This record gives sequence, structure tokens and C-alpha cells, in this order.
Amino acid sequence: MLHVFGIKNCNKIRDTLSWLDEHNVDYTFNSVKKEPLTREELREVADKVGLDVLVNRRGRKWRDLGLAGKDLDEDELFEILLENQVMIKRPLIVDEDAVIVGYDETAFEAFTGAGGEEEDKPAGGETSQ
Repeated sequence: MLHVFGIKNCNKIRDTLSWLDEHNVDYTFNSVKKEPLTREELREVADKVGLDVLVNRRGRKWRDLGLAGKDLDEDELFEILLENQVMIKRPLIVDEDAVIVGYDETAFEAFTGAGGEEEDKPAGGETSQ
């Protein structure tokens, strides 16, 4: 089963959940505001896709924290993200050992096997296995 992480009122999350519903994909939604990822969960995802993919540097929280132009090392960035998980690029979708970050319907099709002509497509897009 897929696990979707994000913020319920985010347009990209709403679009993602609608896409998954329309394609009859089973998933659970986890609000990072109500139930943030644990240090271990976030570390596992970051190790798979990298912090550069995972962190939304265009979001309001990034700007509010004054992080633009700062020279943060990986550990500092990870700690900031752990405490401010609204900065995770959305959606974050996890399935077993695979991860997809960002809204991309073509990648969703490849990731879930739904919506395309072929049912057994390998994971693609911004995914990691």
C-alpha cells in the first residue's frame, strides 16, 4: 500500500489524492503537520532520494526561515527539515522501498501501474528503489 505524506489543504496533495482515487490505488494519507515523520523515517527517505529532491526551496517556510543563500551542510539541512516538515516537496509517496517526490501523473502511472496501457511498468519519474 502507498503512503502519501503532505498537508491536506495543499493543492498538489488534493490533486494527488484525486488521481489515486480515480485510478483505484490504495493508499494512506499522513499529514506531516499532525503526524510528522520520525527521524528514522525521514533519514530513510532522504537517503533514497537526497535532500536536494526532498526539500522545497520555493515554499513559504523556506523563505520565512531565511534559508535562501545560506550555505547549509547536509546535517544542518536535515535537522531543519525534521523540525519543519512542511518544507518537504509534495507529494511524498512511499511504497515499500520505493519513493516518489513531486506531482507527475506520468511518474504516478509508472509507480503504481495504474492508468497506463501496461500494468507492470517499473517505477519511474523522480523515484528511488
